Amino acid sequence: MDRPSVDIVIVNWNTGTALAECLAALDRSRTEAHRRGRLVIVDNGSTDESLGSLAPGSPDAVRIVDRAGCNLGFAAACNRGAAQCDADYLLFLNPDTRVDPNAIDAVVAFMERPENARVGVCGAQMRDASGAVQRTCAHRPDARRLLHRALGLDRIAPARFPGLVMHDWPHDTTRRVDHVIGAFYLVRRPVFAALGGFDERFFVYLEDLDFSVRAAEAGWEVAFVAGARVEHAGGGASSSAPVARRVYATQSRMEYARKHFGPAVAATHALATLLVEPFVRTAVALVRADVRDAAVTAAAWARLWAAVVTRRRAGAPRGAGETP
Repeated sequence: MDRPSVDIVIVNWNTGTALAECLAALDRSRTEAHRRGRLVIVDNGSTDESLGSLAPGSPDAVRIVDRAGCNLGFAAACNRGAAQCDADYLLFLNPDTRVDPNAIDAVVAFMERPENARVGVCGAQMRDASGAVQRTCAHRPDARRLLHRALGLDRIAPARFPGLVMHDWPHDTTRRVDHVIGAFYLVRRPVFAALGGFDERFFVYLEDLDFSVRAAEAGWEVAFVAGARVEHAGGGASSSAPVARRVYATQSRMEYARKHFGPAVAATHALATLLVEPFVRTAVALVRADVRDAAVTAAAWARLWAAVVTRRRAGAPRGAGETP
């Protein structure tokens, strides 16, 4: 029986040497359970030397470097890469990951079992550089959980107001979940095509969660495979731009509320996000003596508020990924 094929899409934006290390780990991957197809690197207008430092790919790999010329955003860049793929599976992989040699084989073998035929999305166990297992799976958001997040209740009293991440489970067993982190996100290509790919209204963050939710609504399941291990630095290139990272994450959360919960819930969430959340974040940061985090919060919400004021004065319609 022919092995299923896997195409890999990596979005790069100023990742330095991380991209080369990610590709080196991929070249060490075993392929007993799958065939390696194309490796598409979509570069979102990097200004560092991350592409120039790449070593030649393995002889049996087809590597495509697609220079977008600007920062398209993560969702749009993933869709651009996926459009160049034709394998049975698509693996969206962050450049700050290092896959264990058996990781891709393990998730593909899991997906190919008859009892898992309705699994459309599959993820792997993420570990930090020290080997500690990261909590990366998440619950499907409801309006209440999002509001708790905006009000800061998940920071003030996490035991009573748990957030989205599944901290109550050690991520040590294979199981069905609502969502797996997009840093290693294996999707059946027909499922990805049927759902129209990632929603490009999410510039970065929550495009993967939105896809998991839409997959579930279409009758597909999401699974986590504990035996597939991946080292994950976390943050990627965005860790060097903490203010922008927080702005994008907040905008994506408001976009998610608009898309999935309707105008009334979205407006309530937006007001809580813009008027309450920055003060709760700042208070928590100061209690922890984290002056840097307080400064990042102040700068991020200054940008969010400025965008709202500018747009209201201009009377412009809200665009994709913008704040309300």
